[in-house]
Amino acid sequence: MRLTHPWPPLFNAASEILILGTFPSPKSRQMGFPYGHPQNIFWKTLATALGQPQPAREAAAVQQFALENRIALWDVIHACDIHGASDASIRNPTPNLFTPILRQSAIHAIFATGKTATDLFNKLCAAEAGLPAMYLPSTSPANRASQAKASFMEQWMLVAQVLARKKHN
Repeated sequence: MRLTHPWPPLFNAASEILILGTFPSPKSRQMGFPYGHPQNIFWKTLATALGQPQPAREAAAVQQFALENRIALWDVIHACDIHGASDASIRNPTPNLFTPILRQSAIHAIFATGKTATDLFNKLCAAEAGLPAMYLPSTSPANRASQAKASFMEQWMLVAQVLARKKHN
C-alpha cells in the first residue's frame, strides 16, 4: 500500500541535531507522534542518553522534550509502498527534502535510527542535505537482541556528546 508521511518535521531554529527514522509505523501514525509504539524504547533511550527523565508518551510531551533538548525529528521517507511496520517491505521510496529544515535551524549533525534509515538517507538524501547520517541502533521492538548489548547505549550516548560539544564551542 502506498503511504505518505502524515506529519511535518519537528524542529525549530535552535535545533542542533536531527534524528531520523525510516517511516512511521502504523502505531506511531495512530498515536500521532514519532516512535509512538508503546514497545518502542526511543524516548526512554534518548532520555537516558541525555541524563533526563523520560517524557510522557503523548504528542505534546515528546515534542516539547525533543525541542527543549535542541533535537529535531523526522523520517527519511516522504512516501513509499510498505506493509505494516517492516522496513524490509519498503518499496518505491520517495525521500523527504532536508535542505529547508537545515536552512531554518542550527542542525550540524544527522543521526538515523537503524540500518535501513541510515542506508536510505545516505543513498537518497545525503547529497541534497550536505551531511551524511550517523548510525544509531534501532529502538524498535523488532531490534530487541541488539538493545541488550552494551554497545547499544554507547552508540546512543553520541547524541549527548554531539550536543555537549556544540554547546561548549
